[in-house]
Amino acid sequence: MADDRVRRRVVIRGRVQGVFFRDSIRQRAHARDVAGWVRNRVDGTVEAVFEGKPYDVEQLVRYAETGPPQAEVQSVDVRDEEPEGLTGFEIR
Repeated sequence: MADDRVRRRVVIRGRVQGVFFRDSIRQRAHARDVAGWVRNRVDGTVEAVFEGKPYDVEQLVRYAETGPPQAEVQSVDVRDEEPEGLTGFEIR
């Protein structure tokens, strides 16, 4: 079953802190049964790790490209990683 899981690390740049970006990602991850975490970084970016079925992870990556209405996303860097078998989703 682990073969059908993927993992993506994303770093989102722009006006992405203080606009409910982390919570909106957490809600969508729970709805799609995607594991991982999301956090604000000191450089003003938001970083997240998504682990789950390829389609569900891709939908979260696509959401990160726009974010919630108050956000102004300038760029999203996406990196493939090996799944670690994470469970649950948390805001760090």
